[in-house]
Amino acid sequence: MNIIEINDFSDPALDVYARLTEAQLLNHHLLKEGMFIAESPKVITRALEDGYEPVSFLAEKKNMVGETLEVIERCGDIPVFVGEFDLLTQLTGYMLTRGMLCAMKRKLLPTTGELLSRSDRVVVLENVMNPTNLGAVFRSAAALGMEAVLLTPGCSNPLYRRSARVSMGTVFQVPWTYLDENWMETLRKHGFKTAAMALTDDSISIDAEELRKEKKLAVVLGTEGDGLKENTVADCDYTVKIPMSHGVDSLNVAAAGAVAFWVLGKH
Repeated sequence: MNIIEINDFSDPALDVYARLTEAQLLNHHLLKEGMFIAESPKVITRALEDGYEPVSFLAEKKNMVGETLEVIERCGDIPVFVGEFDLLTQLTGYMLTRGMLCAMKRKLLPTTGELLSRSDRVVVLENVMNPTNLGAVFRSAAALGMEAVLLTPGCSNPLYRRSARVSMGTVFQVPWTYLDENWMETLRKHGFKTAAMALTDDSISIDAEELRKEKKLAVVLGTEGDGLKENTVADCDYTVKIPMSHGVDSLNVAAAGAVAFWVLGKH
């Protein structure tokens, strides 16, 4: 293993962990130079299993055992920067979960058509910007029978460190990509009916028989505060609500998604 003890914060090889934002890493103009940060052995392992290429590791010295060591050993001679907990927190600006980070290269995303052609149940997220909620939606989608996640350009990136960590690495297991502005038309061309999760006068219950009978269905969820855009709701084939009690009128987008995926997913 190529173990490198950190003694110089200015080392350019540490820029990916210390001086570049996640947006700068992901949105680099050349795909081959684009990277992201994966956190914790489980998340890193799932990324490796999905074919993402590791560039370097950053690890807490005392955690160079068990799962952490196994992950590092499978990656050959790439640099492994190590240091004490306090030093790594100072370097990155946050506490490491399970004491390990990995800088990885991006991959080309599949096209919308590729995902829709091999799926019957998909999730559409409109302007979901909170990385924690995004990661939670992915985890539920993976667990509850959804075959792909499609995101409008206003969504946070699933490869952000927090999204990937909250998802427990399922952002590397559930196929996903970004949509263009004509996404509703694209879904229809591939035979999908759309179900907007929204409270309107004509909303039907999530357990309505006609929803379960649809061969191809896209569950459409909106941003945490405002929900779906009015024109999105109007353009969907169904408007769907989750029956609730005690005067509760809405759920967090991740919680609503989990309920919808359980009822409507491909089990």
